[in-house]
Amino acid sequence: MDKIVMKGGTALHGEVEVSGAKNAALPILASALLADGTTTFRNVPDLADVATMLEVLRTMGCEAARLTGKKADTCEISIAGNITPEAPYDLVKTMRASVLVLGPLVARFGRARVSMPGGCAIGARPIDQHLKGLKALGADIHLTEGYVEARAKQLKGGMVNFDVITVTGTENVMMAAVLAKGRTVMENCAREPEVEELARVLNKMGAKVEGAGTSVITIEGVESLNPVDHAILPDRIEAGTLLVAAAISGGNVLVKHARPEHLDAVIDKLREAGCTITAEGGGLRCKAPRSLKSVNITTTEHPGFPTDMQAQLMALMTVSHGTSVISENIFENRFMHVPELHRLGADITIQGHTAVVKGVKALSGAPVMATDLRASASLILAGLRADGQTEVSRVYHLDRGYERLERKLRGLGADIRRVKERA
Repeated sequence: MDKIVMKGGTALHGEVEVSGAKNAALPILASALLADGTTTFRNVPDLADVATMLEVLRTMGCEAARLTGKKADTCEISIAGNITPEAPYDLVKTMRASVLVLGPLVARFGRARVSMPGGCAIGARPIDQHLKGLKALGADIHLTEGYVEARAKQLKGGMVNFDVITVTGTENVMMAAVLAKGRTVMENCAREPEVEELARVLNKMGAKVEGAGTSVITIEGVESLNPVDHAILPDRIEAGTLLVAAAISGGNVLVKHARPEHLDAVIDKLREAGCTITAEGGGLRCKAPRSLKSVNITTTEHPGFPTDMQAQLMALMTVSHGTSVISENIFENRFMHVPELHRLGADITIQGHTAVVKGVKALSGAPVMATDLRASASLILAGLRADGQTEVSRVYHLDRGYERLERKLRGLGADIRRVKERA
């Protein structure tokens, strides 16, 4: 098992490139199930979750592989005829997003058997809204032996009103509706850029999707779709994490390919904290202030402040002047990084779904343990600032969503490396 070892105190400088978006790549890879032939996706991040989705597709009988050499950011998925429409528990338990094959399978092949994903470290995240949407399109749903079984000779357009906003639910039902007969109207949809990106891919395949990026999506079903060649948009959460890395280290970094229109809420908070954020060279530059100011943060659905950036901003607030109040409104158990930040010297008090962070003059390096994907990023950010050596274990969490983050930070001057933990 790997761990990250780092020494803090170095201000980061230079340029760094953002990889493709994990949260766009996963549903887009699943969308390849909707068309026969070979689909090519470029700018696909080399992540553990992406590898899992490719394995899910291979298990069904698809040819799904990442290319090598100069095309290592490219994945090709080939489908010819019938496949085995099942996503087994052994894969779904390692990555909840595997459930995104449910909609494409029932729409294209008339049946699907997908393991229930269960809970996870940061919260329950049920799939009831996915099932509600598929039922509205005429799917017959049964839950048996820990699996969702869905059948439909032909899905039919319908009215879908989500009880709560759900990103993967919106994506799953959208992929099912593109092959349904007639018109589907989806209300209370997620508005994330990744939802827009999936709709962009579906429309390139021949679908008729309108309104993605708003709360109402309208889809006119078509009889069939075609394979495409598409480059996935940059990862806004990785971009935000790298901007915070510049800020917490006292540095000056150009994050190339960062899209400001996808980071409005994060940019606003960094500026409020005293950072200078400017658009430059097809990306964003973050210049840290002499002294960081505390800011209050409330996570909410897009276009609000993203829950996937909460842990990273909390790390920044641990060394900011003043007291910050951070409210987590998306997941009920997303403060698991707090005890680990305490080990580095942070002053944080949890009150229900709110964390009160009092800035300290200095953090001190210590061994810490990652508990989930974004928590691992927050610990590395804190380690950039901490005096002495910080060791972050369980970095397999990090590898689920960040492509070689330690290499990118080292390229900016950080004293950071990956090592094998002793058994």
